[in-house]
Amino acid sequence: MKTIFAKNIWKENKVITKKDLINEKFECDIFINEKKLTDNMIINKENNIIYFFKNDYNDMSKLFYYCSSLTSINLSNFNTNNVTDMSGMFLGCSSLTSINLSNFNTNNVTDMSGMFSDCSSLTSIDLSNFNTSKVTDMHAMFYYCSSLTSINLSNFNTNNVTNMSYMFYYCSSLTSIDLSNFNTNNVTGMNVMFFGCSSLTSINLSNLLLAK
Repeated sequence: MKTIFAKNIWKENKVITKKDLINEKFECDIFINEKKLTDNMIINKENNIIYFFKNDYNDMSKLFYYCSSLTSINLSNFNTNNVTDMSGMFLGCSSLTSINLSNFNTNNVTDMSGMFSDCSSLTSIDLSNFNTSKVTDMHAMFYYCSSLTSINLSNFNTNNVTNMSYMFYYCSSLTSIDLSNFNTNNVTGMNVMFFGCSSLTSINLSNLLLAK
């Protein structure tokens, strides 16, 4: 089977389908920015490649992988009801200053690892509507969110989480964090969880257990 790799090759905004990429119909694997293009998605070029999925798609991992020129993203039309994987979804979006996730349905998500990793310009994230009851992996979720000054995780359900390693690694602007609601009974990895949090003056870990 033929494999085609492409990265940042479009110069104008237009909807692109698999047919546009290969100019003929035949079986092949196409990867855009390390993401395999399937019939469930189309692409639209805006500085970097952005993927838009059909409503029945369940994998949004690395959705905006290293879209480093993006300053804002409109996700108001995204249907995430069936999504199970959001790992690395905004990884490397280093120019992103704000993001509205108020309509996100995360009821079925199991993997949020690296979701906001290297979002170094984000100052705040509203995750108040997130349902994390099925999530098992949160490692590096806020890795190097160095401009993040506050984060409210009071609604997070971590009953099934097993990995929290690197979760707040180098969140160097974070001044306080309350994790008193975190259930870490099943967590086996917490290494360097707060490494580089040089502005942290208050942290509530009253309910945390040491990793097994």
